[in-house]
Amino acid sequence: MSYDLRRAGPQDMDALDAFLAQHPATSMFLRSNLAAHGTDDADHPHGTTFFVPADAEIAAVFAITNGGYLMAQAPGAPPEAWAAFAADIAGREVAGMTGRPVQVAQCLAATGLSLGPWAVLADEPLYQLALSDLPDLPGKVRTPAPGDLELLEQWYATYALDTGERLAEDGPSPRARARAAAAIGSADVVILEEDGVPVAMAGINARLPDVVQVGGVFTPDGMRGNGYARRAVAGLLRRCADQGVTQSILFANNAAAAQAYEALGYKHVGEYRVALLRHPQVVKPGGQAQ
Repeated sequence: MSYDLRRAGPQDMDALDAFLAQHPATSMFLRSNLAAHGTDDADHPHGTTFFVPADAEIAAVFAITNGGYLMAQAPGAPPEAWAAFAADIAGREVAGMTGRPVQVAQCLAATGLSLGPWAVLADEPLYQLALSDLPDLPGKVRTPAPGDLELLEQWYATYALDTGERLAEDGPSPRARARAAAAIGSADVVILEEDGVPVAMAGINARLPDVVQVGGVFTPDGMRGNGYARRAVAGLLRRCADQGVTQSILFANNAAAAQAYEALGYKHVGEYRVALLRHPQVVKPGGQAQ
């Protein structure tokens, strides 16, 4: 059975978001990229190419970012749909994928990427919080300043090691340095201080007017176990609530993080697969990769 996809364009943006909004907890990257970059941004790493059924209403979305990350929201899509997506992105370099575990597995099989090798391949608990339920925790958070750059480079480097995104390294990677530079002055990152000393950070990796997805939560070695990460997230979300945000989504990398988020009132709503390749691979025609 044939299954044809077409590339979505600006005229599809409302319908795309309306469909994705039906699956809010697992569509944050898709919706945030769509809102920030539309359908035709070929330059920004988060600019995304969206594919939808060619001859039907939007009931499935398949996507790849300029940075090489695959995403999808395609519940019940048949194998032919995944094969069509793989054919449409043949020749593109892929760095990884995130999403519902079943859909990630189907997509990786269709593209020939199932065997990795993987830097990260894990199903992480997915959480959701109504900000009206956020507890009032003490703590002062602030926006990162230029003087924090070196500290943040080290923090992002250690964060990448803690989450398995990178193996042991000597000093901050280019990605860690870029993330630190982007954090300076950003409304999407906060630093928690204790007696004037930076002790934790938290950030937002996907944003909509009413929903944010939290990521990049980190406490350095020697300061863990004091509730700093929990307080950093709470401070970040208080800022978001002041801006009209009502909901927060996140996925937890480890049991300690999950416990901290549950203490903030986050409710477990499912699982979220994170699949990051050790080295980017090019999808070849016929569902092969190299």
